[in-house]
Amino acid sequence: MASTGVQRADMQARTIGHRLQISILIIFMLLGFNESQGTAHYGEDSVGSFPYFEYNVPRNVTTVVGQTAFLHCRVEQLGDKAVSWIRKRDLHILTAGILTYTSDQRFQVIRPDKSENWTLQIKFPQERDGGIYECQVNTEPKMSLAFQLNVVEAKAHVLGPADLYVKTGSSLALTCILSQGPHDLGTIFWYKGSNIIEYKEVEANDIVEQPRVRLKTEWTEQLTSRLTISKLLPTDSGNYSCVPTMAESASVNVHVINGEHPAAMQHGNANTASPCALSVNLLISLYCTLATLYTSTVDGLR
Repeated sequence: MASTGVQRADMQARTIGHRLQISILIIFMLLGFNESQGTAHYGEDSVGSFPYFEYNVPRNVTTVVGQTAFLHCRVEQLGDKAVSWIRKRDLHILTAGILTYTSDQRFQVIRPDKSENWTLQIKFPQERDGGIYECQVNTEPKMSLAFQLNVVEAKAHVLGPADLYVKTGSSLALTCILSQGPHDLGTIFWYKGSNIIEYKEVEANDIVEQPRVRLKTEWTEQLTSRLTISKLLPTDSGNYSCVPTMAESASVNVHVINGEHPAAMQHGNANTASPCALSVNLLISLYCTLATLYTSTVDGLR
């Protein structure tokens, strides 16, 4: 009886072991099936195969009037889709693919062969061209990325009045500033009449006589250029122009005179001269002279 009980227990243990092995096998088969099914599903609907925009590009672009503007749109994994540029204010299609769909030939798309870059080029932009432009991809639903274009009219400005009266032998200081436009404002040249003003850079360690004409241009929050002329001569009189490479120029008339004209002089290199004050003084002097002559004449007749 004891032997029969042991055999029965052994058979039950073997049966349980076989069932456990079968269960484990079934579980592994199911896991393997699900894994293969999941991989196939991922391959069919992979997010990575869908077009997407590269956001690491400038999307707020500033340019000056007349300077070619570029809006850079980069689309990865475009596949068989097409890229278009739309002007937002009137929903006008400017380009589709590499073709231009506007009669305004200033607009053109630049796309190197097999490149992900679709750059909208705008030649000779004017202030009216400022606004929002959209780079679009014809997916379902449509993809779009907005770009802000700012077109500003940059113009130089010479501090002080348009006419300066300075004394022979004194110093002249002219300051020209340029604050509008993109960060790259180029540089500034100075002209006297139609001739560019030549100057020589002097190093701090150079033991030479300081040049009579000095020029210093620097960039802080704006582009500033200072022209200094010492020991003025009558031949230094003329029209001085501040001519930036990327903006409209500005000019000032300099009059180098002998003697003092307090109402029209540049004192301490500050631009405070006023030709109007000189004209008023001349009129007053003329009035006084005529009045004196009239009085003398009347007294003589008496």
